[in-house]
Amino acid sequence: MTKLSCHCGQRIFPRDVMQHGLCTRPYGPAYVYVRFRCCRCRRLGEQFVREEEWTEQILRDAVCEVTAEERERFQSMGPITAEEMANFHYALGQLDAIPTFSDEKKA
Repeated sequence: MTKLSCHCGQRIFPRDVMQHGLCTRPYGPAYVYVRFRCCRCRRLGEQFVREEEWTEQILRDAVCEVTAEERERFQSMGPITAEEMANFHYALGQLDAIPTFSDEKKA
């Protein structure tokens, strides 16, 4: 399990957690009980996570997947200009179909 989420789909963060604790059983795996109030729909919810799968990182933000080289390349490009957005919008209007990966290999 990589994240906790509400029934509405909203990700649960540490500020949403009202209570959590370990629930042990005489047999079988132990679970961590997490009770939360969703910040989007305001509903109370609870989930049980296996103790082996539980880490505090489940409640933290996901780490950025951009490497340092990619970040430098994006920063060197600068912000997107209005002209670039207009050109992109025009190019989208000219498409007859959405290109697929196999189409790119042929070209």
